[in-house]
This record gives sequence, C-alpha cells and structure tokens, in this order.
Amino acid sequence: MCGRFVRFTNADVIGELYGLRSVPSLEPGYNIAPSESVFAVRINPETGKREGVMLKWGLVPHWAKDPAIGNRMINARAETVADKPSFRDAMKKRRCLVIADGFYEWRRKPPPSQPFFFKLAVGGPFALAGLWERWQDPKGPVLETCAILTTSANGLMTPVHDRMPVIIAADDFGRWLDPGTDAAVVAALLQPAPDSLLASFPVSRAVNSPANDGPALIEPVIPA
Repeated sequence: MCGRFVRFTNADVIGELYGLRSVPSLEPGYNIAPSESVFAVRINPETGKREGVMLKWGLVPHWAKDPAIGNRMINARAETVADKPSFRDAMKKRRCLVIADGFYEWRRKPPPSQPFFFKLAVGGPFALAGLWERWQDPKGPVLETCAILTTSANGLMTPVHDRMPVIIAADDFGRWLDPGTDAAVVAALLQPAPDSLLASFPVSRAVNSPANDGPALIEPVIPA
C-alpha cells in the first residue's frame, strides 16, 4: 500500500514540469497522511486542459451515501481497479497524477517496525498514478477526493513491502490523464517502477505519527 508520502518541491517548478498555467500555493509536507489534502494534476472536464488541484486523500465514489467510506479508499490495486465498483468509473474517466517527492513504507519484520523513505535516485518530484472523484453532499459543498494506485513491489521494495505505488513516467503523462486513452494502454502503465529508478534508506520512527512533520523525517538513520 501507500499510506504516507512527501511533497516539498515549490509550486513554480511543479507548474513547469507538469505543464500547468497556475499552481496554488503549496506548503511543504514531509508526512502527508490519508484524509489530508494532496496536490494533483488532472484534466479539467469542462475545459479539457490540465489543471492543478487540491484533493482530499481517500476516494469517495460519486454514488456513496456517506463520505466516511473514503477513510478506507486511500489506495486502489492495479490488478482489480478496472472491475471494482468503487473505482471503475474513475479509472475510465477521472485519472490524475498525485505529485510527490518521496514516500514511506514500513518493514514489519523483524520487529520493531522500521520505516524506509523512497525517492528518485536522481532526486526531484515524480507522479503517482491516481484516481479522483467528485461527491455532492446533499447538505453542503462538493467534495473532491482521490486514491493512489498500487502494484506489486519491484526488487528494491520487496525487502520492505510487497506493494508499491504506481509511478507514471513523464512520457506517459498525457496518456494517463486523457480519458480517451484505450483501456489496454492505460492498464499497461500500471507496472512496478524499474529498480534503478528509486533509492531508499531507513528513517526515524518519528514518521510513525502523522502529527510529526519537517525535513528531519527524511534524514537517513541507522536502525537500532
């Protein structure tokens, strides 16, 4: 799964990298957790243009009666996303890129659990495959939410966890975002990242609490 990630690249750089005319003011986050707002790139359904938006992490399907369902919809499995009622409409029409500078995963064995930080080997931000939804509260405003897709772990990730988030390569941004992309093409993008793409190292267990934030969380440590 992917349950915590990092984003600290400034808005101007993100706008240039992802072809956005404007990017909202972004505060760095070194321990972004489910239910928080995350920055994503999507195609605006009205204009057909790319836009940067803030989405609540935890997808609420448009047909849901209670938005609390989003608390358990933070990830969608690549292997089943096209068939699951909670995700299949979004997979067809509402795909997005969730922008990150890294993510955390926990090695559970041997105990105690040890968090690891994963980032691009060359540094810089990258795009996680996401889905987004718009839910109308009968008594309030529209709620826009998202989920991050996961796939089987690559060789680098396997010693830590058996799943990893799907990373979309820059050459594939257009195909992933375009709701007209053929389903077979989209499915082919949901692969583990090459082992050489990422680097990882153990970090402080302070990241275990979402209340903790700051760049010290991504500093390497020597496990106890």
